[in-house]
Amino acid sequence: MPTISWTEGHRTDRSDRTDRTADWHSESESPTPERVVVADDRMTADTAYRLARKGTALLWRGDFHNGRQLLTAMSRRVEREPARPGTTTTPAESFRTHRRARGHRARVLGKLLVTLEADHSLALRRAPDVRRACAEAYGPPSGVRVVALSELLGIIGARQWRDKGVEVPALGSRVHPHYGVFSPVRGEYVDLVARAPLSAGPRTAFDLGTGTGVLAAVLAGRRGLDRVVATDISPRALVCADENVRALGLAEKIEIVGPCLYPQGRADLVVCNPPWIPARPTSPVEMGVYDPDGSMLHGFLDGLASHLEPGGEGWLVLSDLAEHLGLRTRDELLSRIGSAGLRVVDRADTKPRHPRASDTTDPLHAARAAEVTSLWRLSPVQDA
Repeated sequence: MPTISWTEGHRTDRSDRTDRTADWHSESESPTPERVVVADDRMTADTAYRLARKGTALLWRGDFHNGRQLLTAMSRRVEREPARPGTTTTPAESFRTHRRARGHRARVLGKLLVTLEADHSLALRRAPDVRRACAEAYGPPSGVRVVALSELLGIIGARQWRDKGVEVPALGSRVHPHYGVFSPVRGEYVDLVARAPLSAGPRTAFDLGTGTGVLAAVLAGRRGLDRVVATDISPRALVCADENVRALGLAEKIEIVGPCLYPQGRADLVVCNPPWIPARPTSPVEMGVYDPDGSMLHGFLDGLASHLEPGGEGWLVLSDLAEHLGLRTRDELLSRIGSAGLRVVDRADTKPRHPRASDTTDPLHAARAAEVTSLWRLSPVQDA
């Protein structure tokens, strides 16, 4: 793990200054800050914003709640920055502009740092007990580490979501997402899997990229398949899915395997809900939305025919948001399906129900308003 260095003590009295180092951790893989100054309740939001925007990291030593307020004030200043010169003429350019703005905001806010002690505790006034949340996100304590306050707040929020869980009507129960695992708050894709026509033949299934395990649970619990093998490339997702499957009483029917995309063998049904947008994620949570170069989508399609039992089907659950953003065309998707030796048996569509689809202030509102999520039923061409 890389280390970060800073100086504690009075700025002008060298006898009162102490050089310190600690481990540096960033879930978004941000580089170690080169310049770090100690900040406390006396620092104004304007000063903090100016320093952070120029690349100086601020190691917070003040009150915890004041630190959160400072982060909010810095965010408001970032959002007030004038737009870059030029106009966006296409949806793809609007998307890239939006991503650049989000990235810039994350970089500036990521300069406000806090120190986690050797036991994951936070030694700030009025700080909550974050030890359990940090242990679940980072693993057992392994020494003093410095992290961005924005990252820590995400970890605290994830702990609360994990406790509360997400209601899944198709299961009549809740699943509990872990930090860094995509939460099934968009229920339309779950409902598609719960309602899609299922012949009497399929008894085994693969759920690729299982995340929380929600689709594997629907297949085994709601659809009655005898055996489901659920995979993921994320170790966090594998732990999360295993815990949810056990809590739902489905451990005897669902096997969690990985990290990998496809498990060994063949199945009667292969289900995959890959990230929908072919772009690079900037954090673990974004891996559930962004798929660099469509690699998971292509991996699913290219490997499907060789992992299906005779007469089996593949279910691709995919939003067309990338098409409305100009990042992928329908012809490109269909061509990829064909080149993998597959044909489309049928398709079921649904409109998203999440709040952002109707948020007219969203920079990508036009694309989100037109979005459709589909379940594509695919089979090998030789089975036709």
